[in-house]
Amino acid sequence: MQASNPLIAVIICGAAGLAPTHGFCQTQDTRSFVRTIVENELKADANDHSRWMFEDQNRTAAGSTVKLTVQTPQGDLSKTIAINGRALNAQQRSADEQKMHQFVTDEALRRKKKRDAEQDDQRAASMTKMLPDAFTWTKTSENGPETTLSFKPDGAFEPPSHEARVFSAMGGTMVVNTAQKRIKSLKGTLTQDVTFGYGLFGRLKRGGTFHIERREIGPKVWEITSTQVNIQGHALIFKSISEQQDEQTSHYKLAPASITISEAEKMLNDGRVARELGVSVPE
Repeated sequence: MQASNPLIAVIICGAAGLAPTHGFCQTQDTRSFVRTIVENELKADANDHSRWMFEDQNRTAAGSTVKLTVQTPQGDLSKTIAINGRALNAQQRSADEQKMHQFVTDEALRRKKKRDAEQDDQRAASMTKMLPDAFTWTKTSENGPETTLSFKPDGAFEPPSHEARVFSAMGGTMVVNTAQKRIKSLKGTLTQDVTFGYGLFGRLKRGGTFHIERREIGPKVWEITSTQVNIQGHALIFKSISEQQDEQTSHYKLAPASITISEAEKMLNDGRVARELGVSVPE
């Protein structure tokens, strides 16, 4: 008998005289809990129209950058303030400011970036929706305001895309803010090699990891503040899977409600954003 409906699972558990912390019953009850969290996350994301200013520190195999970002109705504008731990030289600063100004004045460029961002959001939403069904879940602890769950691949799940194949091959832990039912952290490790085209187009090696931390930056507004990815291998048909990245965002402050992208450019260039965030700009 199948019991995909959580209510049916609870009824079966009760009829069998089992508490919902044993075997099948625990799995169905916990999967229902994860499904509620996912629904809550997607609803909160759809209803969040806040815009922020913040610092972004990003380290990859190619080096490190520090940027200040201002979110506006016309797009997010970023200014680089450090490269590999050093202030920009005159040439780098000029190139960065020209790139910023081009984005401010080129509507077609902004539209393209908006489309790319929307596609990224759609992929992220698709991955989030997969969480309940791509894995089997176990509730491992409830500690005050947090609930910790462990997950491992569900062999019955059929991933619909290359990204999903990688994601669904992970095993790890998820920490949830119990009261708000919001994801606080997600940590996973590839449990097996993932190949594309029988290995001809790519192979990602078992043991690769990702770790995402989120925090509440405003009342019921949660944001990813730490992303660590370390996946070894290559994927010719989806290059962005294979990467080493360590990104931290901090110093969040609400952007002025009516700010335009031109005003954001001025605030970034004259140092107002750095001052309001309390960020030191290398000289």
